[in-house]
Amino acid sequence: MPTPAELEKKLWKALDDHATVFLGLSNAEHGHARPMTVITDGDNRTLWIFTTKTNDMVEHAHAGSAAFAHYASKGHDLWACIHGNVSITDDRATIDRLWNSHIAAWYDGKDDPKIALIRFDPDHAEIWEDSSSLIAGVKTALGLSDPKSDAQGKKATVQL
Repeated sequence: MPTPAELEKKLWKALDDHATVFLGLSNAEHGHARPMTVITDGDNRTLWIFTTKTNDMVEHAHAGSAAFAHYASKGHDLWACIHGNVSITDDRATIDRLWNSHIAAWYDGKDDPKIALIRFDPDHAEIWEDSSSLIAGVKTALGLSDPKSDAQGKKATVQL
């Protein structure tokens, strides 16, 4: 059974490996989420999202806007609902530091006037680890385990 700290560590590793989340603002009017690619920023736990200034989220977000990100790992063995705040920045040093060939493919260089950079500062998350596997399914079919008890301890709420 993983500890909350172990689930948090798995979440950050998974985000490093497969960084697509559904990101949305928490207010009711603009609360729908959209798929966005995030860039993790080392140990400081900030998530960065390059987008355009015409993106609805950029147009409606202001410094400290409450936001959420829903995440499913590439192997669908880890899920998370991450809550925090977003702000929009055009800090050139951050753009330079985060810039890579995948981002460059979408823009006309680092000075492209349509670039917007969303900073997502996570506050807390609920993280779930998949409790099903081929072995777990066989054990359940043979009556050797209880799927409800196998799922116990596979969820944690963590402060980020």
